[in-house]
Amino acid sequence: MNIEKIITVKPRGFCAGVTRSIKVVEDCLKIFGSPIYVKHEIVHNKTVVSDLEKKGMITVEKVSEIPEETVAIFSAHGSPPEHFIKARKRNIQVIDATCPLVTKVHIEIIRYIKEGFKIIYIGHHGHVEGLGVLGEAEKMNVQIPVIDNIDEVENLKYSTDEKIAILTQTTLNINKTKKIIEAIKQKYKNVIEPPAEDICYATTNRQNAVKELVKHVDVVLVVGSKTSSNSNRLAELARDDGVNTYLIDEVGEIDENWFKNKKILGLTSGASAPEYRVQEIVKYFAEQGAEHEELVFDEENLNFTEPMELVRIKKELTK
Repeated sequence: MNIEKIITVKPRGFCAGVTRSIKVVEDCLKIFGSPIYVKHEIVHNKTVVSDLEKKGMITVEKVSEIPEETVAIFSAHGSPPEHFIKARKRNIQVIDATCPLVTKVHIEIIRYIKEGFKIIYIGHHGHVEGLGVLGEAEKMNVQIPVIDNIDEVENLKYSTDEKIAILTQTTLNINKTKKIIEAIKQKYKNVIEPPAEDICYATTNRQNAVKELVKHVDVVLVVGSKTSSNSNRLAELARDDGVNTYLIDEVGEIDENWFKNKKILGLTSGASAPEYRVQEIVKYFAEQGAEHEELVFDEENLNFTEPMELVRIKKELTK
């Protein structure tokens, strides 16, 4: 292997929403003991889910799989309103770990529908985050088109003089999303663009950091799971800039053939990937003689408060 230097970039790894979600699971395990049921993977990362399952977390996909009269956590990606209704019918106490930035989009779609706007949602078809957001519209008997790529814009059936509001999934490719928004604006006269922060700060920061990283390296590794939208977008963005890029969960997946005739490796991680997996890779290359350099593109200091339900439970326990 010819790698002489490995450059890690910041920001990378856990965002505030992921940190919050993991802490919710760990706190519930301490308070209620195991097992703790979580509807859908708490975050889209194989390592995180495996580590928490070893501690007593059980992941399910349906509310009907959660035993009645128990405590359950709903994942960071958000859930449709009907899932909360089903949980109440089963006397399940829900701890809602939805990322606050996803909750914000839930609130926006309700507001725009009430104000008479037609909604266009930019997101990946079938992604759990989008299903939760669109569930808010379905509750109001409104069907929302989902646009995954620019070619789908021409299939939109709204009349050109409608009031249009665009909302987005929080983990999209920033460059491609901008192009989709521009195509929608060319088709419709009266368009409200999504707030810049609808693509979450962590997604934006990590993508901007990768765009800087690729200027300095010959090949890129992104630590993250194949199911992670934000991790996939990081890899996609680096490839779009012409750099060979590989998405892996851990050091054991490395193929030395990736690094033939490459001297400088760039390393980052998705918003749901644990830092210890990054450090394992740094150590792997350091043991083969590679130097390590850290590129700091930006700093993050955001923290989210715990879910209200969990705060209330903790207060009751301290009385």
